[in-house]
Amino acid sequence: MPGRSPAKVPPAPIGFTPVPMDFERPPADPVAEFRRWFDEACRLPMPNPNAMTLATVDADSAPSARIVLLRGIDERGALFFTNRQSRKGTALEAMPRAALLFHWDLLDRQIRIEGRVTHATEAESDGYHADRPRESQIGAWASEQSRPVASRAAFEDRVAQTQARFGDGPVPRPPHWGGYRVALDSIEFWQGHPYRLHDRVVYVARNGGWSVTRLYP
Repeated sequence: MPGRSPAKVPPAPIGFTPVPMDFERPPADPVAEFRRWFDEACRLPMPNPNAMTLATVDADSAPSARIVLLRGIDERGALFFTNRQSRKGTALEAMPRAALLFHWDLLDRQIRIEGRVTHATEAESDGYHADRPRESQIGAWASEQSRPVASRAAFEDRVAQTQARFGDGPVPRPPHWGGYRVALDSIEFWQGHPYRLHDRVVYVARNGGWSVTRLYP
């Protein structure tokens, strides 16, 4: 009957055995554990192991979610870049808190992060923009992200106009484009098991350290 069989998880590549987390004695540093899980995900045959769902709430308390790409993580939080005039950008300006979710099917793992949101530094935003392909730099100027556009042709015309504007010269970072950092106010590790008998542990930032709690699945 439906729901009675264990989930079928594709095997990891030959020669690669993920190191299990000890949920009975969780590691002291969740950032280091995140990096270990992320490094293992990067060894798998998936196109974007850094893809994460970003959930926000706007000024009218309306929730929304979309996929963005992680561009760095440390004790300060998880970093991504976007158009700050987009729907997610205006939501984050109005309500600077967010939730992130990583899901790696091939490892049967998830990581959830929740926290306050701040702007990345100007240097971080400038540096990341400078490293992007020129076509992406042009697109950051040409796209009024999340706003209506009449047609694909209209968008491509806007791209062509932007390319002509900058010619062969450098493409500076648009003033409306930059990074956000989601603080690690909480970070949860989830390891799947058959019959929904999963393992979960959550770290909550408190007084310069971490409160660690095991959760029922």
